[in-house]
Amino acid sequence: MADVLTFTDRGIYCPAGDFYIDPWLPVDRALITHGHADHARPGMRSYLATHAAAPVMQHRLGDDARIATLDFGEVRRIGDAEVSYHPASHVPGSAQIKVTVKGESWVVSGDYKTISDGLSEPFEPVACHAFITECTFGLPVFSWTPQAVLTSQINDWWATNAAAGRFSILGAYALGKAQRLLRTVNPDIGPILTHGAIENTNDVLRAQGIALPDTIRVTPETNVKDHPGALVLATPGAMAQPWARQFGRASTAFATGWMALRGVRRRRAMDRGFVVSDHADWDGLNTAIRATGAEKVFVTHGYTGPFRRWLTDQGFDAHVVSTEYSGEPAETAEDTI
Repeated sequence: MADVLTFTDRGIYCPAGDFYIDPWLPVDRALITHGHADHARPGMRSYLATHAAAPVMQHRLGDDARIATLDFGEVRRIGDAEVSYHPASHVPGSAQIKVTVKGESWVVSGDYKTISDGLSEPFEPVACHAFITECTFGLPVFSWTPQAVLTSQINDWWATNAAAGRFSILGAYALGKAQRLLRTVNPDIGPILTHGAIENTNDVLRAQGIALPDTIRVTPETNVKDHPGALVLATPGAMAQPWARQFGRASTAFATGWMALRGVRRRRAMDRGFVVSDHADWDGLNTAIRATGAEKVFVTHGYTGPFRRWLTDQGFDAHVVSTEYSGEPAETAEDTI
């Protein structure tokens, strides 16, 4: 098997096309899977992404960023390589990138999940000879709450708090998770307030035609007492900052895959934890990998060691690749951009 892609200190590189995929250091040509800051970094001379991913990338990278786009499934020739983007269902516009050179196809997954969330384009398995996959949650303990159950859990928690006159502060990452939750909750329960970083992303996604319920941006001029019983969507970092204290008597929760681990909610001092992620869980990872038909699998960020050993035991030619992708951060770092 020829090496269609190689692994360098700048990122995943295609010699035949002279481009990088999700590089973490500046390069001339960067093909980007999605707009999260660990995959779409500033400083590249040019970017290539899907049409749906480009608006958020432009917002985050600035007006000077040169971003070209293509449709899902569209094949573009770059040098001696053929490139196409395929839905990853991580966040709106997120893609797996397929690279084919002389009949040999490799796929870079970026971040992905295999379940449909009603927000992102549904995941599509892509046949290939080699698959470069994340494994953020590459242990059997990680199994996500079914969407219908999750919806009931969050709405019941919010409704109970609203009836008692409490705010419900829910922590979620500004791109993807927050909008997925907005599509999950029942806005008839009460008003929905948002942190500025989340509302900035909402504005971008609404402008490209993605429907979200009405929300109210919290600014220094906002009198939160005018919105009793509201759901408050906050970035993870804001949960532990003075910003959150303005809501006074509130119930707090966090929505993340890490809530599947015992003790995480206690360490974060949350009242509730909802087990949900925009990354694949254990079953999702295994299902996606098998669906590719790949002979060789490279695992990047997450539980790389244990997951590689599991894949080897299953008969795959599996390898660990060191990258600078962070997956879903285990700590409540601020997501402000």
